[in-house]
Amino acid sequence: MKKYSFPKGGFSYEDATAPAKSNVVNAFLPALSVIPIGNSINRVYPIVSIGEMVKEGMLIGRASGTGAVNVHATVPGRITRKVSWKDKEGIENNAFVIRMEGSFEKLGKRNEIFPWIGLNGYDIQRIISDCGICEMENPERPLSELISVSRKKKRLTLVVCCVLDDPWLVADYALCYDRLKAVMEGAAIVAKACFKVSQIIFAVSHHIKELGQMLLSAVGDNFSCPASLVFTGSRYPQRNARELEVALRIYEKKEGVDLGSLLILGPSVLAAAYDAVVHKKPILDRYVAVGGSAVKNPQIMKVRIGTRIGEVIEQCGGFAVKPEKIITGSPLSGREVMYLDEPVGKSCYAIVAMSKSQAAIHAPQNCINCGECRAVCPIGLDPQDIYKRIMSLEIENVGATGCHGCGCCKIVCPSALPLRETFLEKDQEVSGA
Repeated sequence: MKKYSFPKGGFSYEDATAPAKSNVVNAFLPALSVIPIGNSINRVYPIVSIGEMVKEGMLIGRASGTGAVNVHATVPGRITRKVSWKDKEGIENNAFVIRMEGSFEKLGKRNEIFPWIGLNGYDIQRIISDCGICEMENPERPLSELISVSRKKKRLTLVVCCVLDDPWLVADYALCYDRLKAVMEGAAIVAKACFKVSQIIFAVSHHIKELGQMLLSAVGDNFSCPASLVFTGSRYPQRNARELEVALRIYEKKEGVDLGSLLILGPSVLAAAYDAVVHKKPILDRYVAVGGSAVKNPQIMKVRIGTRIGEVIEQCGGFAVKPEKIITGSPLSGREVMYLDEPVGKSCYAIVAMSKSQAAIHAPQNCINCGECRAVCPIGLDPQDIYKRIMSLEIENVGATGCHGCGCCKIVCPSALPLRETFLEKDQEVSGA
């Protein structure tokens, strides 16, 4: 078995507090749903009012501008109020609170099937846009916009990314097993929408080769172009777009193939594209890995978008100890939760509640020049030097750090310096100046 990986940096990441590969548990439907309707960066224009009744799957917010996607009610009920909060980065988030009432349009009903083979690429793209389909990891880029960009490429390879370099991505593994047909047909749908896909590659971590073989054996007549299986390394951050492309370019050179440009999508967004085009169904729920040392019973759950994080943790037995920090996404690069009433959003693939010992919170110390950060940086930066230059106000040029936010340096730093946050904040500051 050949394995392709990025050549330097990174590290092997394991976390015993993540849920194991197991059956998915259906979360309870929330009596109150908090439906995110955009933030101060990606704006959404509300088209319903407080007090109004809404149906399951009904459009309640229309995307306004690049980077935003349409928002739909995930449960039927009455809109009781609008709420706002700021996250740790200072970004203001808005949401409608829906009290569940009435009957469901989708849940428990037989899904109507809409043939898509006869649709052209623009029709498929419009449906995907109407249904608010986006990447189901940060930064939640709209799939419709990614398709538009991909059409401008002369040659395109669609990459189905099943690289699990992080144990907190276990929900993707479960989704592939539960919804194999949706992932496969979703890839075919996106390929048709892009027009120029010459081949499809399943990029799978070498330590889960059984998943790769399962995907490849299910290809059948789904695709009008060739499909290949490429095993990658499992060293973090192999899943990052840059590191994955590095590995695939090595594959391209060694195997003598022409991949052209790459469109890299995870299985969750492909399954969502299938639901949108085949069932006219927006994103109503998603698979979430729930765990951490502060959670009693870690497990993989299928959760309705808008369910409050506190409720999800309660369904895992609640807290075993008082949590010191709660993260959505991976502890390596996720977002810290400020309130348990914050909702599960489209990009929330994991909820990690960490005890004080797991969070290892202590005040930053002075850099000891150990070089650990330099050894793990996959793009060859010198994080300790860059950090010192930022602190002394020496970096002024746009993009001067070059950091892409994988968080390797922060994890290994014995002085607990906020390296990742400092670099990304500086890049955002100078880019917006």
